[in-house]
Amino acid sequence: MLVDRYPSEDVFGRVPELADQTDPVLVQLDHLLDDDMLYQQVRGDLAQRYRLTPVHGRHATPAEALLRLLVVQHLSAWSYAETVTRVADSLVLRWFCRVYFQRVPAQTTLLRWAQTLRAETLQALVDRAAQLAQQAQVTRARKLRIASTCVQTPIHHPTDSGLLGDGVRVLSRLLRRAKPLLVQVQAPLAGVRDAYRSRMRSARRLLQQLHRVRQGSTGEDAAAAQRGRYMRLLEITPQTVRQAQRVQAALEGWQPHALGSNTPSSLPVQERLAPRLLAQFDRFLPLVQRGMQQARARVLDGQPIPATAKVLSLFEPHTRVVKRRKLGAPVEFGRQVMLDEVAGGIVTRFHVLADVESECHQALPAVWHHCALFGRPPRVVAGDRRLHTKGVEQTAQGLGVTHVVIPRTGPLSAAQRAREHARVWKRRYRWRAGIEGRIHSLRRD
Repeated sequence: MLVDRYPSEDVFGRVPELADQTDPVLVQLDHLLDDDMLYQQVRGDLAQRYRLTPVHGRHATPAEALLRLLVVQHLSAWSYAETVTRVADSLVLRWFCRVYFQRVPAQTTLLRWAQTLRAETLQALVDRAAQLAQQAQVTRARKLRIASTCVQTPIHHPTDSGLLGDGVRVLSRLLRRAKPLLVQVQAPLAGVRDAYRSRMRSARRLLQQLHRVRQGSTGEDAAAAQRGRYMRLLEITPQTVRQAQRVQAALEGWQPHALGSNTPSSLPVQERLAPRLLAQFDRFLPLVQRGMQQARARVLDGQPIPATAKVLSLFEPHTRVVKRRKLGAPVEFGRQVMLDEVAGGIVTRFHVLADVESECHQALPAVWHHCALFGRPPRVVAGDRRLHTKGVEQTAQGLGVTHVVIPRTGPLSAAQRAREHARVWKRRYRWRAGIEGRIHSLRRD
């Protein structure tokens, strides 16, 4: 059952000098997180973890403590494990996280609760923090700057062979977990040869050989050797897929009462395991099949695959190839995110671009969001050249923006060139560059 908070305790009662040594940032954040509207928005998402989470079961970690633990984790760029360890060892962090002298939740507990927070809730938190900053006169929200960045997903460098190897490994693991359920009930797979066979050793050997070929010689001989190993890998992966499809069909017809008089004491566990395995098969089988088609088209047939149609990871399927055109990093693997910031260093909006969205159409949504949040348009809107599109200046000025500081693309007229070379225009455009430092701070580069 989800509870609001632990009973309040005086953490600094025995060590009062620690109260004077507390980080001022934590003190200010403590006042900010006391806002009831912020808390209720987060609690609403946490309460949706299970159907009876708000009213039934043993007491879980309080929602207030979870929110503050996640804030500390993001603020310090710690892992979940490091966050738990450092909070447990620090009286100051125990006070800030409102854990007091209770047991700090495990890293897996913190991770599972964090996954219940929706993007809409995070945006609502950002909006509320911006409103509180305006009330505290940290910002007047008169100037708005916009930029984009690529947030990389935690995946290894994507290759077709690595994707096929991951597919064989994941499906083999699911086959191994499903075997105890199906063997006990004499499923239709009892007479099928190699129904639960793991082909991981063969796949791993081929992946190692491909790696040696890439690191070794180049030329036609290396290309032929690489092609032959890919063909063998594309034989092993479909065999594993067919095994998984047969096991998936057998799991769909699996019934707990089919165990008869030999029903084990762990039947409730098995009843929960079968739907979970089916969900995993439904998730990974289509991705592995797409990876097979992609490898066959790219490596064997030499056909290009559009960037938006590529599968780069089985575990982060939303990952895309983002062209950065930077020295040493021409492309990155993740998603492109738009960020809006007002004067005072307050980020007011984030937006993950979909496959059909373009960066050049994000200036006006930023102005609309600013008007809805603060009740008035900004006087200055600044962005780089990629935000410019036809009619953006006229539309923004129609919304009440006084100065639109976005360089034009293409050939410029004499009046436009003179305007962009004016001292006041350059000063406002230089102010735009400050958001790059904010991006590096948020990404912990």
